[in-house]
Amino acid sequence: MSRLTHVTAGPYAPPAARRELTAVSADGARLHVEVHGEEGAPAVVLAHGWTCSTAFWAAQIRDLAADHRVIAYDQRGHGRSPAGRAHSTTALADDLVAVLGAALAAGERAVLAGHSMGGMTIMAASGRPEFAAHAAAALLCSTGSGRLVAQAQVLPLRPGRARTRMTGAVLGSRAPLGPVTPVAMKVLKYATMGPGSAPDKVEACARIVHACPTAVRHAWSQVLAGLDLDADVARLTVPTAVIGGTNDRLTPVVHARGLAAALPNCVGLTELTGMGHMTPIEAPEAVTNAVRELTALYLHTTEKEKTP
Repeated sequence: MSRLTHVTAGPYAPPAARRELTAVSADGARLHVEVHGEEGAPAVVLAHGWTCSTAFWAAQIRDLAADHRVIAYDQRGHGRSPAGRAHSTTALADDLVAVLGAALAAGERAVLAGHSMGGMTIMAASGRPEFAAHAAAALLCSTGSGRLVAQAQVLPLRPGRARTRMTGAVLGSRAPLGPVTPVAMKVLKYATMGPGSAPDKVEACARIVHACPTAVRHAWSQVLAGLDLDADVARLTVPTAVIGGTNDRLTPVVHARGLAAALPNCVGLTELTGMGHMTPIEAPEAVTNAVRELTALYLHTTEKEKTP
């Protein structure tokens, strides 16, 4: 069957970028960056999650680009960004800082939204001066700061050492995912999406996830297995909203609740009933509206304060 890297029609087909650029990270890794919308519009930066790509944000990009400048980039090894030598939360932070520097003007601020590993990227970068210079507010979608394998529910087993060990083996598998078949889509839906997810949403996610190279998927699984960003959460002082799905098996909603309690400046926790881990595709309007609210509340105010 087809190995398309994303769907090519419908609301989850990625729109063409107005322009593209390359951001160079601290270790020389080259990151593919897309810019949508008009110059001068309020800026939004989107960071996707593990095994995904800029295509994951198609619905948000299409909506927000009407009146925002939307900057989306492929994490190293994902999408059109070549795999770098390093796989670590430090590398994720370096990459985000590089994208901010390449896509935003000096002193320009943006709302940053991250899904799953993208949210972890925002946390990891929170203490960087470059982050402070460019971030007006943040949105964390379906993510967590640690204990990911122990709390994941992708296997129908009781919590404990056996489940943690088996979950780690499944998520860290070196086996290729293969082509997108009906069986593969059922497996992905069970593990990552809510039970009511429509077939077009499941296919959109499957095309993207199955396109991720096996070696890249494995390398980042090892980083996520040892994740500990609690100290970085405490440094994320910009206004930050949190979204989680009540049926998320990869980062159960307990993570969203924990982040909301730990963030120094949490401005809202939204629990999406029946949604799984892929919230930007499963509940596109909810995620898009959350970004819009943050830009209206914090980005516009920040820009007005800069006007003499």
